[in-house]
Amino acid sequence: MRRRVVITGVGLLNACGNDAESVWRSCVEGRSGIGRITRFDAERLEFPCLVAGEIKGFVPEQWVEAKEVKKLDLSTLYGLAASDMAWKDAGLEPGKHDPDRSGVILGTGIGGLDTIENTHTTIMEKGPQRVSPFFVPKMMANSVAGNVSIRFDLRGPSFITASACASSNHAMALAARSIRDGEADVVVTGGTEATITSMGMAGFNSMRAMSRRCNHEPAKASRPFDKLRDGFVMGEGAGVLIFEDLEHARRRGARIYAEMLGAGMSADAYHMTAPSPGGTGPARAMSLALKDAGLAPTDVQYVNAHGTSTELNDACETQAIKSVFGAHAYKLAISSSKSLFGHLLGASGGAEAVMCVLTLRDQTIHPTINQDEKDPELDLDYVPNVARKATVEAVLSNSLGFGGHNVTVCFRRFTG
Repeated sequence: MRRRVVITGVGLLNACGNDAESVWRSCVEGRSGIGRITRFDAERLEFPCLVAGEIKGFVPEQWVEAKEVKKLDLSTLYGLAASDMAWKDAGLEPGKHDPDRSGVILGTGIGGLDTIENTHTTIMEKGPQRVSPFFVPKMMANSVAGNVSIRFDLRGPSFITASACASSNHAMALAARSIRDGEADVVVTGGTEATITSMGMAGFNSMRAMSRRCNHEPAKASRPFDKLRDGFVMGEGAGVLIFEDLEHARRRGARIYAEMLGAGMSADAYHMTAPSPGGTGPARAMSLALKDAGLAPTDVQYVNAHGTSTELNDACETQAIKSVFGAHAYKLAISSSKSLFGHLLGASGGAEAVMCVLTLRDQTIHPTINQDEKDPELDLDYVPNVARKATVEAVLSNSLGFGGHNVTVCFRRFTG
């Protein structure tokens, strides 16, 4: 029998709040965290999209010594903060884990973009001799994994997955396998991202991938599965979970949120930015996740959708769900967290996994907000606008990344 993987701690921060409970409460109440960009003057730069899901009131010194802050990119600071929250939430005090059997596998789509952008400005304005000696370790995508490993003395598997918006789900899939295979007892996993910069926003604006129609009403901009959806809204933050071997967790008397049952991974092999027609890639990922979890489609009550609010993604994901679940698709509750705090790119899967775990804990499904006009082609139950109490035993969470990367993870309510 393979070892069972459970979740014993969670940490989360994004536009809806700076800790997991604040984010969860905001999302259940249907309160969007999306607003006008304040990080830089997007209007002066004539960006078509002027809104984003920025984190408010984040104080790095709460998580890192003041002298260390300048050595770390914002994406690493977010990841360290969420990891610290999750570690403490799990009650992993010194002596309660074997460092050689504890690891960190996190995801990020881009890494230190803010550092790269600022350093380029420094070179152009002041010359290369003014580049910080911290530039390379600060901008590296794996900086967050290295720093988390150092902070908590994790000497087991330690690395980053980077597969665009599927990064966090890849990280969690590999973290679970590491525990199942006996390589580790405890793994810090999930993802982090901080790409609300002029360069990041310019790139996605140029692709025409971002919402343009709600600059005057930012909270309405992200509207997954709605007929008037016109693009995604950039978010930022980190979502981190502590995966642990069940017997290890029991021996130390840990509180258990949920069980990580399985994961499925696939590739579209079709296009770098467009999903495969009919959602064939995501459908394979969901089917493989169910197989890995040992579940039938009818065992699932809720799907946390990738749900980006783009025309193609939402249509293809809906088709994929219908393909996998058949008639049961119409009995599923489906919601998109991105409607509330935006698209966290490589951190999306980690943040949405935390949302799934809290759904199982509270038996409450947060809504997909801004469901104002039904799209006749999208006819499933997207939990429009109002949260719902429900009996939820098993959930799937989808992440679909540029490059055609698809990963679905499966969680189940833990009953012992």
